[in-house]
Amino acid sequence: MNHSSVDFSNTQLAFQTKTNKELRNSYVLYKAIGYNWLVQTGPKMVDLCFKVGLPIKGIIKKTVFHQFCGGENIHECEKNIQLMHKYGVGTILDYSVEGEEKEEIFEATAQEIIRTILKAKGNTSIPFSVFKVTGIARFELLRKVNYKENLNDKESEEFEEVKRRFRLICETAHQSNVRLFVDAEESWIQDTIDGMVLDMMQLFNRERAIIFNTIQFYRHDRLAFLKSSVDYAYDNNYFYGVKLVRGAYMEKESQRALDMGYINPIQPNKDASDRDYNAGLKFCVERIEKVSICCGTHNEDSCKYLIELMKEKGLAPNDQRVYFSQLFGMSDNLSYNLSHAGYCVAKYLPYGPVKAVLPYLFRRAQENTSVKGQAGREFSLVQTELHRRSHVQ
Repeated sequence: MNHSSVDFSNTQLAFQTKTNKELRNSYVLYKAIGYNWLVQTGPKMVDLCFKVGLPIKGIIKKTVFHQFCGGENIHECEKNIQLMHKYGVGTILDYSVEGEEKEEIFEATAQEIIRTILKAKGNTSIPFSVFKVTGIARFELLRKVNYKENLNDKESEEFEEVKRRFRLICETAHQSNVRLFVDAEESWIQDTIDGMVLDMMQLFNRERAIIFNTIQFYRHDRLAFLKSSVDYAYDNNYFYGVKLVRGAYMEKESQRALDMGYINPIQPNKDASDRDYNAGLKFCVERIEKVSICCGTHNEDSCKYLIELMKEKGLAPNDQRVYFSQLFGMSDNLSYNLSHAGYCVAKYLPYGPVKAVLPYLFRRAQENTSVKGQAGREFSLVQTELHRRSHVQ
């Protein structure tokens, strides 16, 4: 079992897919993201520019969109899919349109998600598909179901349509033998999502883990939820797939708990979140005969910890039941150094019309300033590689 140690500071490997020009663009972008005021005021400025008809789309597409997205459609993503595959990194096509309200848009989104699954079918460069339930369902409807509020006839019909779309997506994944992540969302709609995922796991995870739930460990109740979910899978004889993440809605979650006077679902501090996350990895690896995991993280220590767990368990680095995953445009030092050492790695590649993926892009920018030192870390890695290249030439 060859578990070579992974050097996450190797920038030559980290940025092997990037030209000097692309690196310089990343350098400028991460420098800008380092300015908190710019990240806070940016979304309002961009909205205003779109409203008054300023030609801002081209600027966004060349900068922040180019850094974090694959293109406006699947076809435009092809170049990035092939480039990452060349260096052993898989793609997870992520149609990043969210927050819509209309049934016809939900239907169109469901069809687009199905296209990503069919694109992944038999395609070694695309090991997973993914979707968000809020891409195919109205948020307020999911919230009502979550709190077991009475639905009127129209809402009941609407929820039946949501379940039909959800099942069709999962069924397509099962028939295509493509593993499918269902992304986690806000705590006040998560029970609805968990319930729907559970139903699909029991249907489609009989031979292997096809449907994966996502668990956010910035919530203090999720380690217990993971353990009870895996126990239930054992008892009911199906495979369990899980993507472990820390989470993306922390400030929003804490504010809502404060405003509405309920117990904050968020961990008391980052250490507690890290502790539960790593405990979740350990719990899953110990049950690898029934559990497939994706370690979705930009945290170097968690990656190192999972490597150690795999060694202890005697798992080969390329065991298909254990994946590492990062977002496109971020933490290339983790993705490419892991894949170089033989581990299974896939990057989320978001795509969609520029205007429609703006909420996603703004979250990435905010995440980079709020996650301790993330923008600074990306910036210094890019800086190191530019410096190295200038001395090689």
